[in-house]
Amino acid sequence: MSVSSPSQLLPLKKVGQIVAQTIRLMREKARPGMTTRDLDRLAHAHFNPLGARSAPRLTYDFPGETCISVNDQIAHGIPGDRVLQKGDLVNVDVSLECDGYFADSGASFCLEEASQEKKRLCATSEHILNTVVSAVRHGMHIREIGKRIHSMATQAGYNVILNLAGHGTGRALHEEPFDILNYEDPRDNRVLESGSVIAIETFISTGAQFAMEAKDGWTLTTHDGSLVAQFEHTLVVRNQEPIILTA
Repeated sequence: MSVSSPSQLLPLKKVGQIVAQTIRLMREKARPGMTTRDLDRLAHAHFNPLGARSAPRLTYDFPGETCISVNDQIAHGIPGDRVLQKGDLVNVDVSLECDGYFADSGASFCLEEASQEKKRLCATSEHILNTVVSAVRHGMHIREIGKRIHSMATQAGYNVILNLAGHGTGRALHEEPFDILNYEDPRDNRVLESGSVIAIETFISTGAQFAMEAKDGWTLTTHDGSLVAQFEHTLVVRNQEPIILTA
């Protein structure tokens, strides 16, 4: 969508803040010994009384309120009986609808006793996202986002996942512009416009370059056990620094 008035921006900020609060809560409460279903229920107990609904469940009938992915799971992990362990790399992806508006965000983090490799991967992915998001401006080619993500990942010694991408959002979970890639497609001549609501995601990988669908039909994993750290923000493009809705 494109924001054209304060009456549109205010509900976007509202749902964005509920998303951000939910992610902070999940990161704070995640502990070894709890199941991913426990963590999902904590999230729902926070956002539901605020009038928000799970966007993946609403849009795609996803079997969970949030997506929780662990270790070699990249994204779309179904909350369930899996017990979190010391040293796990955990990703939470929270997408919510409230008052007809949508926001989408994600974060990866390590549980206690995690390896330095996992910690560095998370820190690098988060740094890349924040750096790229802060540089988004009206008139920028969309391919420039992917170029910057890929360049920074390569410089840090990592790969990116080529078949996952950011997207437009705002009035639906996924809308135009689709396929905001983690690499540069020189054929993509699309340009960002002031007011556009987009979700940028970094999928930074220690090895694999493609996500594979697991047998459950939802969870995306690496083929070789390598690790991926995903971070995501929803933002409004402007002539100057963007408005980050999910910070």
